[in-house]
Amino acid sequence: MPLAPREQAVELYRSGLNCAQSVAMSLADKVGLDPETVKAVSAPFGGGVARMRSLCGAVTGMLMIIGAAHPEYSKAEIYALSRRAMDLFRERLGSITCADLLKGLNVDSSPTPSPRTEQYYAERPCGRIIETAVDITVEFCGGETAAK
Repeated sequence: MPLAPREQAVELYRSGLNCAQSVAMSLADKVGLDPETVKAVSAPFGGGVARMRSLCGAVTGMLMIIGAAHPEYSKAEIYALSRRAMDLFRERLGSITCADLLKGLNVDSSPTPSPRTEQYYAERPCGRIIETAVDITVEFCGGETAAK
């Protein structure tokens, strides 16, 4: 039985992918996108965009899929929908910024990724953050995204 998108996203993250890749790839095929292409285009968005600790990678992955799910929307419509999704993310987790979400952890903003170890995964809230982003994405894509 295939994994639900939120479980698939966490599994992708634990396999070494960044937050943006994990969220976007877990739902890519549900909105007609090739997961490998999504993996490549979302690669720069981990660590709060290239590890600059700005907009959370899970949020960027969420927005990529929301955009792909609504290609008929005008610029104003997709901006409004995206803002509602980000507001909901902020309401649930307190921030949309990587630095804020990882506050109190020993993280830096160098371009060199941290080694992915069990300690890395144990101390970061990224799994829960990724699950939240996937849940919101599914909500904003009409719910059927999870069932396809």
